[in-house]
Amino acid sequence: MLIACISERAKRLDVPADLPVLRNRETLEQVLTTFGTKFVREVSDPAVIAVFRLAIAEAVQAPEVARALNSIGREASRAAMRKIMAEAQASRLLMGRPAELAEQFGGLLWRDLLVSLLLGVAERPTAREIAGRARDATAAFLQLHPLPNDAPAC
Repeated sequence: MLIACISERAKRLDVPADLPVLRNRETLEQVLTTFGTKFVREVSDPAVIAVFRLAIAEAVQAPEVARALNSIGREASRAAMRKIMAEAQASRLLMGRPAELAEQFGGLLWRDLLVSLLLGVAERPTAREIAGRARDATAAFLQLHPLPNDAPAC
C-alpha cells in the first residue's frame, strides 16, 4: 500500500507529454519553476514524508522498502528532471550533463528542507512558499548557467 502511494505520486512528477518546446530561456524558466513547484509540493506532503521516515527506520530490517522507495519515487523524479535538462541542452539553452544539471537544480530547490521535514524540525511550506522556493531556485540555476554563446537568443 505504501509503495502504491509513492508510485502514484511519482507518476504526478512525470514530464507531461505536452511539455512546451524549450526554444528560449523564458520557456525553460517557466518549465523549471512549474516542475520545481510540483516536485516540492508532492514530496513535502505529510504522507510522503511519513513513508520516507518509515523506509529510513526500517532500512536494515526491510531493505526492499528503501530500495522500492528509491527506484519508484526518487528515481522517477530524477528522471523527469534529467529529461527537462536534456531537452534544454538539446535546444542549446544549457551546457553540461543533464544528470549533473538536474542534481544542481534539485539542490537549489530543496536546500535543507527535506532533511528538516524528515527530522520534524520544519513545517511543510505553504503553497506560496513552495512557489517562491521554485522561482528562487530557477533564478539561481539560470544565473549559474548563462546562455551559451552560440545559442539562439529567443
